[in-house]
Amino acid sequence: MRILLVGTGGVGNAIAKIAARRSFFETMVVSDYDLSRAESTIAWIESKHGAQGGRFVAAKIDASNPDDVASVAKTHGATHVMNAVEPKFVPTIFAGALAAGADYLDMAMSLSEPHPTEPHSKTGVKLGDDQFAQAPDWETAGRLALVGMGVEPGLSDVFARYAADHLFSEIDELGTRDGANLVVRDEAGNEIFAPSFSIWTTIEECLNPPVIWERDRGWYTTEPFSEPEVFSFPDGIGDVECVNVEHEEVLLMPRFLDARRVTFKYGLGNEFIGILKTLHQLGLDKTAPLRVRSANGPVEVAPRDVVAAGLPDPATIGPRMTGKTCAGVWVTGRGTDGKPREVYLYHVSDNEWTMAEYESQCVVWQTALNPVIALELLSTGVWTGTGVLGPEAFDALPFLDLMKLPVDEGGYGQAWGLEDR
Repeated sequence: MRILLVGTGGVGNAIAKIAARRSFFETMVVSDYDLSRAESTIAWIESKHGAQGGRFVAAKIDASNPDDVASVAKTHGATHVMNAVEPKFVPTIFAGALAAGADYLDMAMSLSEPHPTEPHSKTGVKLGDDQFAQAPDWETAGRLALVGMGVEPGLSDVFARYAADHLFSEIDELGTRDGANLVVRDEAGNEIFAPSFSIWTTIEECLNPPVIWERDRGWYTTEPFSEPEVFSFPDGIGDVECVNVEHEEVLLMPRFLDARRVTFKYGLGNEFIGILKTLHQLGLDKTAPLRVRSANGPVEVAPRDVVAAGLPDPATIGPRMTGKTCAGVWVTGRGTDGKPREVYLYHVSDNEWTMAEYESQCVVWQTALNPVIALELLSTGVWTGTGVLGPEAFDALPFLDLMKLPVDEGGYGQAWGLEDR
């Protein structure tokens, strides 16, 4: 397996660091529009693990240009293209991978467009619609596009498949629930606003109309931040208020799994919700460039890019962050014995540990872990497929077994939990 990793921001950087401890691939081409960032990631790996014998190679790439993605992939003989940049680049990297004859993985899918007249009741273009529309091309080429293979979506979808196969005879609801007790402080020790994930992506998913799926209704939308509920998270995180947010699980799970309802709720907190609403009111969530006067003359800039540039890079806030983040799926229905059952399957990532082991903050590290496990399963042939598929299309047990197996026994040493509620 020869992997082209596109992007060395927080998640891409963590993917390379996690992969450095594994032996399932021949080469990983670490690429970025800023070659120095790719080189920095490789330098960290070599300082931690010694010379890699050419196993990691740096390359410059333009993720917005499918021809350049294809060219870099072909030059290095990539068998798999791992997309680790913002979802606005999905179409070009997706096309570039197929043109190069490589398999493809991402952690966030092609973007949605709200319904033009009824955005808070009907779906328009849904997350991933563009990719699933191209499934015949991937099938014809005999290539696999494994989409939504991060933590959420990704691990949450693996948990859902595990629940469907091993825990339930009937599922009422698959509800992805994400919460944390993370705090970021400045040099003086004051708590500050510093999102732990890409603010560009966070704005996209939080301000778009959330999607819900119901068997009798199909996909429909609601108001942003709707249906607040208090969800109790494990491992000391505790009660967190969660609200509806647009997310890929709701678009993926119903394609592969049988449930009466599918939802996604995220523990944002009142401060974060207030800031997002203000950005929307001011038009600072927009992606269309505006013409702005500057000292050097007029320039065009997208308001959302300005917001992202003004906030700390999520990849850099780890040393100032404390706490844990939890990703998981709450499942209700009837167990294999036919009796009512309610469970929460989850994984917790502790920032203190991820910083000590990888110098990566816990949210981006937790996201990065899962595509590496998936790539390993693909390399060994345990997971196989063609076309455009989500994580639910694959047997969950090999993934979860490899994930929890101790490192000294060949696994990743990451325990996952199952709580009956």
